[in-house]
Amino acid sequence: MRVVFFGTPEFAVPSLRELLRRGVEVAAVVTQPDRPQGRSRSAVVAPPVKRAALEAGLPVLQPERPVGDLFATSLRHLRADLAVVVAYGHILRPDILAIPRHGMINVHASLLPRWRGAAPIAWAILHGDPETGISIMRMEAGLDSGPVLLRVRTPIGPEETAGRLTERLAQLGAAALGEALERAAGTDPGEPQDHAAATYAPKIDRGMARIALEEPAGAGARRIRAFDPVPGAWATLRGTPVKLFGAHVVPGTGAPGQVIGANRVLVVAFGRDAIEVDEVQPAGKPRMSAEEWVRGRGVAVGDRFE
Repeated sequence: MRVVFFGTPEFAVPSLRELLRRGVEVAAVVTQPDRPQGRSRSAVVAPPVKRAALEAGLPVLQPERPVGDLFATSLRHLRADLAVVVAYGHILRPDILAIPRHGMINVHASLLPRWRGAAPIAWAILHGDPETGISIMRMEAGLDSGPVLLRVRTPIGPEETAGRLTERLAQLGAAALGEALERAAGTDPGEPQDHAAATYAPKIDRGMARIALEEPAGAGARRIRAFDPVPGAWATLRGTPVKLFGAHVVPGTGAPGQVIGANRVLVVAFGRDAIEVDEVQPAGKPRMSAEEWVRGRGVAVGDRFE
C-alpha cells in the first residue's frame, strides 16, 4: 500500500512511525511550514512531523495551504492508494480528498460524533467526560463527519491533564491506525455517524482559558487541567496574568480567588471549596513550582486572584 501522510504536531509522530514500522510505503509527508517561535520570534522551527519525516528519509511537502492546482498536481504525482491525516491543521477540500485511490482517513482524538473539531481533548476534560478515545474515520467534506471505521475507548483519569492525555492518545491513535489500515484500503464503508448527537470542540483561545473564580472548584480544576500545558488557564494577581497548573479540589473556604494557603502548594478558594495548585507561570517567567513562587515572595496568604 502506498500512503501519503498529513500531520503536523507531536501528536501525529507516533502514527507516522507506526506506518513505517509496519512496512507501509510512505510516498511523502505533507505538513505545515516551519514557523518562527520563541519570545523574539527569531528562531524558525520545523514541525515535529517534518523532523520525524526527515529522520526517516521521507520527502516532505509544506504548502502554506493545501489548495490550488500546483498542490493537487503534486499529490496526484505521488500515486497514493490512501492518505492518512493526523492533526494536520488545515481543512482539506473535496477535490483533494478524492485524489488517493481509496480516499483519506483521519485519526481523531475523540469518540465521534462527540467532540468534532480542533480541540477534542481539552473539551472532553473541561466537560468532565469519564472517557474519550480514538476514532478512525473516512474523510468527507463535513467537519469530522465521515463514517467511522474503528473506535478505541480509554478512561480519562480524575486528575489527568490535556498534556498527559494527549501523549496517551497519540500512542493509542497509532495502534488504532495500524489496526484500521486494511479496512481503509478495502471495501469497508465505515459506520455512519449520528449527526444529531454531534458536539463540537472549537479551537481554544486565550479568553476561554481565563479562570472563572466564582465557578465550583470541580469545574475550575477541570479548566486548569484542560488547558495544561497550552494555552494555560490563567487569572490575574495584582493586575498581572498568572497561569495555574496541577489542580486538585481540597476543602477550604474564602472569597473567590483568595489565597488561603501558600507553602509547598498554593491553595486558592473557589466556590464552596478550594483548589490546590502545584505549579504556576507568572507573566514573562518560566513555569515553576508553587513552592518556588512562594519562596520568591511572588504570592502570600491573603492575596486574591481576579
